[in-house]
Amino acid sequence: MSNAWLAAALALLPLLLIAVLAAARGAIHTRLIAVELASSLALVLLIVLSFAFDQASSIDLALTLAVLTMPGTMLLALFQERWL
Repeated sequence: MSNAWLAAALALLPLLLIAVLAAARGAIHTRLIAVELASSLALVLLIVLSFAFDQASSIDLALTLAVLTMPGTMLLALFQERWL
């Protein structure tokens, strides 16, 4: 384990918490932007943790999140536009 990578992961956690809290409150368009920000921060956090714990196979999870984030956000926006 590398202490620098763990320090970077700990530095990202408050930012992720703020993004999650912003996704829980506010107007609908603000929530959608906060969800996109939280998923981007989670992606970076997963990559940093995979380097911190020296698990190269964990990057696959981060890549999957990166591929599925945009279509998921578009589906959420479509749902909010039609039914909310």
